[in-house]
Amino acid sequence: MTNYRERRKFPWRTAGALFFFASAWLGFASGVAVTERPEVAEGNFLTQAYYSLSLFVVGGVDLGTPYGGPWLGRAMVWLAYFGAPILAASTLIEALLKAVSPQGWYLRRLKDHIIIVGSDELSLSYLRVLRRRHPRVPVVVVCSGRQEQAVLDEFRLGFDASVVVGDITHEFFLKQLRVERARKILLLSDDSLRSYEAASSLLNLVPGIGSRIVIHCARLRFMRAMENTRVARSCETFNTYHLAASGLVRSQMLQHFHETEPKDVVVIAGFGRFGQTILEQLQANAANEIAMVVIIEKDAHRRVMVAEEQMAFSGDFRREVYEGDISHPEIWRRISDEVELDGNNAVFVLGTGREEDNLRTAIWIRRQFSESMVIARSSKRSRFADEVGRDHGLVSISINELVEENIPARWLDISA
Repeated sequence: MTNYRERRKFPWRTAGALFFFASAWLGFASGVAVTERPEVAEGNFLTQAYYSLSLFVVGGVDLGTPYGGPWLGRAMVWLAYFGAPILAASTLIEALLKAVSPQGWYLRRLKDHIIIVGSDELSLSYLRVLRRRHPRVPVVVVCSGRQEQAVLDEFRLGFDASVVVGDITHEFFLKQLRVERARKILLLSDDSLRSYEAASSLLNLVPGIGSRIVIHCARLRFMRAMENTRVARSCETFNTYHLAASGLVRSQMLQHFHETEPKDVVVIAGFGRFGQTILEQLQANAANEIAMVVIIEKDAHRRVMVAEEQMAFSGDFRREVYEGDISHPEIWRRISDEVELDGNNAVFVLGTGREEDNLRTAIWIRRQFSESMVIARSSKRSRFADEVGRDHGLVSISINELVEENIPARWLDISA
């Protein structure tokens, strides 16, 4: 992983210290003397370096005023007389403030930054994409304080992000984050209600800020139910499965549909959030390419009824619902008896939350229907799943990878 601390801004404080030290040293070396230590001008290399360093501690009080030597040398010594103690004092004061309240000190200086609320995989995915495009933009990650240290270190060291702890629903904390100066605010935690609550507070705190706010809603039903609220109308809301499903349909499935004749049969094994969004995207982008959609789930009828409440199912193709476990051979026997799955116009999407079952069942299906397209889902990218996919002719996908590939460009736009 790229370490973005290698691309930090120019170290002005260090450069200033070197400049004042060099100014005093060159001034003394040019023949400038001081009233209390006239031997400095005649001293050796180390003596002049020592007295140049002492300016950062006691200034010129112990040395007296400069005299003699060329005027440029005297000017350089006077510059170091004033600059060195001021730089040292400001560094000490800043260090004390950081020690007393490190988070408060950092937050007071925020400007043109990006705020990410949440410290889960979604936040890491967004940061990976953001840093590839904007390696230096200031980023603040807000967490609840219950995360493992390794995760926090990854944010700090791996992505050069500052991690702060606080309650995003409290207006006092939002003011500390300098939200009015932020370029983007991404509410990416899995607690959907708190994200909407935070967005509502932000809209009240900074009128017109809605265009800079992106809200992740982990629950599809909740997101659909909140569509007509002020928060949803003012801000941009999304679900990770929407991003992943739309990317999968566009990048993998549409091309397959175009290349096959006659229309395709799509088997969606697992009708949770991912399966529902796959069907939604198929209806929106490929309804004319599909003859039938087969849905398999343990409680399929209930899930289909719930989905029907939130979205209108297309009447352009047949829909068959089978209730059962995708790991049970009986469910596949029933489907193969009732649905024509031979040929290259069958697409199987193994999209349950049980990754082992998805991969194992995908291999079995590939053996039974060798000409079909078989897609197996995992949450994180898996090298092992990729290897199995290549060996068996499967399409191995991960939710995180699909999300990263389909993050909208506008979420990465940091222009004012």
